[in-house]
Amino acid sequence: MLQKVKRTRVLVVDDSALVRKVLTEILGSDPEIEVVGAASDPFVAREEIKRLNPDVLTLDVEMPRMDGITFLSNLMRLRPMPVVMVSSLTEQGADVTLNALELGAVDFVTKPKLDVSHGLTDYAQEIIAKVRAASRARVRSPQDVSATSGAKRVPQPVLKHYKTTDRLIAIGASTGGTEALREVLERMPANAPAVVITQHIPEAFSLPFAKRLNSASAMTVCQAEDGQQVLQGHAYVAPGNRHMKIVRSGAKFVCRLDDGDPVNRHRPSVDVMFNSVAEHIGPNAVGVLLTGMGTDGAQGMKAMRAAGAHTLAQDEATSVVWGMPGEAVKIGAAEQVLPLDRIAAQSLQLASR
Repeated sequence: MLQKVKRTRVLVVDDSALVRKVLTEILGSDPEIEVVGAASDPFVAREEIKRLNPDVLTLDVEMPRMDGITFLSNLMRLRPMPVVMVSSLTEQGADVTLNALELGAVDFVTKPKLDVSHGLTDYAQEIIAKVRAASRARVRSPQDVSATSGAKRVPQPVLKHYKTTDRLIAIGASTGGTEALREVLERMPANAPAVVITQHIPEAFSLPFAKRLNSASAMTVCQAEDGQQVLQGHAYVAPGNRHMKIVRSGAKFVCRLDDGDPVNRHRPSVDVMFNSVAEHIGPNAVGVLLTGMGTDGAQGMKAMRAAGAHTLAQDEATSVVWGMPGEAVKIGAAEQVLPLDRIAAQSLQLASR
């Protein structure tokens, strides 16, 4: 007798009847997902959560009577559960969405400003994949959220004999990565070796994200520009929708941005960055793969390790989704597997060798 597969129960919360209909149709087309209800605002959603006990919530950012952020804050305090935010693809939408991720939302999808019906349909597979991943995600408790959104952590001290001019730390992340990266950079000292970052993020979101990291870190954090020199004490975030490679130019390292085809369905891709670091920097680099859905970065990390670089993967217990780091561990790309709160210190220690 075939065992019945337990489907992920989803509640859709959005003030737009059209978006509710489209999301319900998209998610309902997947055999592993069951849309158990839809709510037009947080007050209705609150009652539906009690009645339907969903596994995952999709939550609109902008709604009448109570905005999505206020509702999310209350929800994560009273009944923590996986939430995928649905936000507009604007800089204002980026700030609000990053706030939601800080409060404990697992992930987000963006809806187009025009032609919502066709726009969301174009992203159907992404929406389905993110809801599936959310159902298996590690939801941060209110204690975790308050700890990560509190005062800035004391950065690691730099070793006196530290040689940072030709050393580099390359970090890749996806789902859950915005907050994981913030925690890592908060622990970095102002004169840490250069850090280069590829986070899967939309084009409109990467600059606000870099600014947010800059305000949280003693390092200087910016969105990378093509041809920009990579310097000690600075961190560079790959722009959304552009691959970032790190190459040698004479005695310097520089960022090279390009619009090549997506790799592993992503642009920017972690594999693209890691492979460039393996080729141009080799044993003078440390590779770090943080929480994320999918497999992007694992093969690139394997290339880094083969080139003599030290490599670290975030452990499953502290990852929101253990896809990317888990794949790196599976294929032998990760030299060490560590909890998130040890990544910064170990990266600095390895870079000093």
